[in-house]
Amino acid sequence: MGGMRTLTAVAHRGDPHRFPENTLPSIRSAFALGADAVEVDVRLTRDGEAVLLHDETLQRLWGHDVRLDEVTAAQLAELTQGGVPTLRQALAEAGPGRLLLDLPGAAPEAVRRVVGLVGECGARERVYYCAGPNTMLAVRAADRAAEIALTWTTLSPPRRVLIDAVAPAWLNYRFGLVDRGLVEALHRDGLRVSAWTADTKRTMRRLAAAGVDAITTNRIDALAAVRAAAGR
Repeated sequence: MGGMRTLTAVAHRGDPHRFPENTLPSIRSAFALGADAVEVDVRLTRDGEAVLLHDETLQRLWGHDVRLDEVTAAQLAELTQGGVPTLRQALAEAGPGRLLLDLPGAAPEAVRRVVGLVGECGARERVYYCAGPNTMLAVRAADRAAEIALTWTTLSPPRRVLIDAVAPAWLNYRFGLVDRGLVEALHRDGLRVSAWTADTKRTMRRLAAAGVDAITTNRIDALAAVRAAAGR
């Protein structure tokens, strides 16, 4: 590929240093600060509404020791004063901006529901998905054209049979595993490389120098500054 690759800036759960993670104000702020995409976590309520929440319970963010899958969407709205957005709301908030949907612990049925909702909202072109192999196989089964970032947690590469089955556009690595050699090998295989979650400018500069295609960060303002300086 001629010239410098563009470095995609991905905001981790929005702009969590300014607004609570996985909320509409957090998403709005991240795009305003220059994010190309916002990574959000999607889970289902008891009645099957896709909403933005990373944890299984409401304890850490909302102060209620209640499992999300034990409350309905209406109960959730009441418990959080409407603070936990639905995926539908998040897609509307993002507008033309891209959302990277992480599906923590999603069963195949939940994956089908989320992918179906994305299609219903006419958002297939501006959504992509990340998580481990089983979840991404379920996404691929639900949408033959889905853009996938396969999260990979070891240095030994995914087997060819898995790559063929998932057909990811990206491999999504914890940043400490990433160096230039890994990036170049994956680029030769036609894969783009995404690194998470880098929050210091020093780490961001190292990853940019290694040639990664995307960086996920909790500090989207810092990444925007590093990217501007690197001319990518």
